Amino acid sequence: MLKYIMMLGLLIQISKRWEVVQFFIFLSSFLFGIMGSHYFFISDLGMGLGCDFTSYILILLSLWIMGLVVMSSYKIKFLGNHSAVFLVVNILLLIMLVLTFSSMDYLLFYISFESSLIPTLILILGWGYQPERVEAGIYMLFYTLFASLPLLVSLLSIYNLGMSLTLGVVEAVSVDSLVGVFWYFATVFAFVVKLPMYMFHLWLPKAHVEAPVAGSMILAGVLLKLGGYGLIRVLPLFSSVNKLYSGLWISIAILGGFYVSMMCLRQVDIKSLIAYSSVAHMGLVLCGLVVFGWWGLNGAVVVMVGHGLCSSGLFCLANMVYERVGSRSLLISKGLLSFMPSMGLWWFLLSVGNMAAPPTLNLLGEISLIMSVVSWSSLTMVGISLLSFFSAAYTLYMYSLSQHGVFYNSVFSVCSGKVREYLVLFLHWLPLNILILKGSMLIPLL
Repeated sequence: MLKYIMMLGLLIQISKRWEVVQFFIFLSSFLFGIMGSHYFFISDLGMGLGCDFTSYILILLSLWIMGLVVMSSYKIKFLGNHSAVFLVVNILLLIMLVLTFSSMDYLLFYISFESSLIPTLILILGWGYQPERVEAGIYMLFYTLFASLPLLVSLLSIYNLGMSLTLGVVEAVSVDSLVGVFWYFATVFAFVVKLPMYMFHLWLPKAHVEAPVAGSMILAGVLLKLGGYGLIRVLPLFSSVNKLYSGLWISIAILGGFYVSMMCLRQVDIKSLIAYSSVAHMGLVLCGLVVFGWWGLNGAVVVMVGHGLCSSGLFCLANMVYERVGSRSLLISKGLLSFMPSMGLWWFLLSVGNMAAPPTLNLLGEISLIMSVVSWSSLTMVGISLLSFFSAAYTLYMYSLSQHGVFYNSVFSVCSGKVREYLVLFLHWLPLNILILKGSMLIPLL
């Protein structure tokens, strides 16, 4: 016990130096990146932990995004707003994410999956902007917990049948009766809500809008990917039942994504618009996963990485505007090309990434997902074409309304940004556009 108390004390001492924490997070992401292999493998790390291709990619994404979170949250340090506690919460969240992605046991995966909720809730409640953050935190807590309890019952039922809970060892559950259907939905429901799928997405825009920039970046960058990763892990257990209900998930995801895209076109809050666009993109990821094919799996992983980098960068940009203008409304923070001229390029580059234009990772992933879903049923072409078109439409709406027009009369100063902010945006943009040159790193087929 004394050892753990000493470790926590050391963590708090280190957290008083932001630069040291930031350096070590980026160093660990670099070391993990060069040590990993790019094939499907399970390397046993001991203590019920291991790492395969999907885990490797998502742990690397978690380390990278967390380094950028620390770099973009220096305002908390300058204001002295409990900066040491803020860093401790972020480091604990990172540890829980790495544990989740490297768990070789389903029960350990469930515990670490749920544990990541607590630091996120602390981030929203402790460093959020508006009083509504309490409501947003409760929404997120109850949506996630309500959906996750059936998953725990499902895992305990699998163990009760005498089956192992070790990842990759559990046999497919061969129950085609009504019990099997309930079992399947109980297991999948937690990850569908976390993704989030349309109809269970209401917690996401609230959490994004009320969270600080660190909360928004880590939510969009990594926490939504827990849903996709969980589906990759549990769907092989219910392959026979999944075939029967894949049409249900695909129809809800595509039609819901189209409806959410239409909602994006009438948003005036920048963060709310970016949050709703995440629901549309994750709907396509859900389609690729439930089709249960090679192209669907690879496309889903690539879109999860690309969306994590792109969406996190857009939230970072929205926060930079909020810090200067004092509002996230597109009606007030417009004409930003006149107000912050050099930031216009970054708005353009990240908006291009959000609409899956070349040469971003989102393009590579969405092509794979579209091939996967259309090969499942050619009828889905109608929904996917609408989804792709309106994805470009609401991104152009956000870019044109925020950058053009006459800027608000009460805004006088021109501040294009600090070097640190440009570096944060560059480190979002670089892997998003450069990794497509090495597609075999993300898709083993290439």
